[in-house]
Amino acid sequence: MVHSKRRTIGTIGIFVFLALLGLFMLLPVYLAVVMSVKPVQEFFIFPPKLYAMEPTLSNYKDMFSICSDLNVPFSRYVFNSVMVTVSVTGMQVIFSAMAGFCLAKVKFPGAKLLNSLVVISLLYQSSVTGIMQYIVMAKIGMINTFSALVFPYAASPLCLFLMRQSISQMPDSVIEAAKVDGAGLFRTCWQVVIPNQKPALMTVVIFAFQSAWNIQSGSFVFDESLKTLSTAVQQAAQAGIARAGVAMAAAVFMLIPPAVIFMLAQRQIIDTMAHSGIKE
Repeated sequence: MVHSKRRTIGTIGIFVFLALLGLFMLLPVYLAVVMSVKPVQEFFIFPPKLYAMEPTLSNYKDMFSICSDLNVPFSRYVFNSVMVTVSVTGMQVIFSAMAGFCLAKVKFPGAKLLNSLVVISLLYQSSVTGIMQYIVMAKIGMINTFSALVFPYAASPLCLFLMRQSISQMPDSVIEAAKVDGAGLFRTCWQVVIPNQKPALMTVVIFAFQSAWNIQSGSFVFDESLKTLSTAVQQAAQAGIARAGVAMAAAVFMLIPPAVIFMLAQRQIIDTMAHSGIKE
């Protein structure tokens, strides 16, 4: 009886701790939403309020009107962002799955070195290779083209590392059985291994979509008709404190698609992990 009571108290304590932690993590999102509906004059109130005294949607209206008054229609920025996001996400999923399978289950000279390079590459941010990347892209004529927004982000060391780690947990007996049945590497990868990696694939989709949706095109693209929505919104919000509400409205607007993808993919991950598995 005493043991059961202690277990109940411990469970309640863990639940309260996780609930408080979850609320703390949601605080930045809440503040962004609140500030996006605040009129400009409320930004100067001290001490600052955690709520909007006179909420308004004028910041969102200003955001759309400013973006619509630019050289190209607002729909063009949306189209560019959707095309870049879909292309980059699809390419990262395909390349990460195939390369992860080769690094995890295929024995070839230099495999350990490549695996070490993948781990080391996780330590570097994209800004470290920015100058070299620009020089290479300029040499092959990719500057100020749509491909400059897609191909540099077609592969991700983090996604590759996640897929390799997930595929390495798969029993070798499954791979050997596929070889006995006459399946080649390509068929083994896509018909045997990848269908059993849905949680890892959904995780890659989340990371790839989030990074692709927020791609800034200002470094490699100068034509206004090729810029992404995130770049256009950032340009519209760069006007000091007068457009602080517009900047917050833009942040909330850009947050919606990744949040939706995360919720949909998270459900798939939970269902797959609960109802599937591979046993030796």
